[in-house]
Amino acid sequence: MKLLIQGNNIVVTDAIHDYVQQKLERAVKHFQALTTKVDVHLSVAKNDRIADKHKAEVTVYANGTVIRAQEGSENLYASIDLVADKIARQLRKYKERKLEKKTNAHVKVTDVVTEEPVTANLIGDRTPELPAEVVRMKYFTMPPMTIEEALDQLQLVDHDFYMFRNSATDEINVIYMRNHGGYGVIQPRNGNNHNGTH
Repeated sequence: MKLLIQGNNIVVTDAIHDYVQQKLERAVKHFQALTTKVDVHLSVAKNDRIADKHKAEVTVYANGTVIRAQEGSENLYASIDLVADKIARQLRKYKERKLEKKTNAHVKVTDVVTEEPVTANLIGDRTPELPAEVVRMKYFTMPPMTIEEALDQLQLVDHDFYMFRNSATDEINVIYMRNHGGYGVIQPRNGNNHNGTH
């Protein structure tokens, strides 16, 4: 297992490095065949008003799939413990899904989402705001995938949304968790209609 540990506002001492290595080796022990690389990002917030200052973020690269978990607490070692447990659960879920897909390969998957009309005003009475500065840029390869495969990825990355290239249309789509349950998909619309009405 290739392990990379980085720190932000924290020096990654030998003791911290050894602790992370021990915890993550235990977390991925049963998934060594799947795991190619593990990135760990440890950070401490400088703002005293933030309760869970110590954050641990782990990204596991498993056979072309990205599995991610993040946890925060008042103690760095507790955050490492929490994120190691979470990543182990995510890996177990991923492996179970892979096995399930192999055994149920002949079963037809139903549509993930139903198409709903777009409302005229998507932001309501909120004022759109962008962050003052870009904090971090991320680059990902986007192999084409189905909406069902994107849903699987969303459930593994510990985010509210997942951007992907739709294999049916070759366009960039976003699948997201809806506030009231279920999932939605955002797809680009062709044409010159800019106001959101039909």
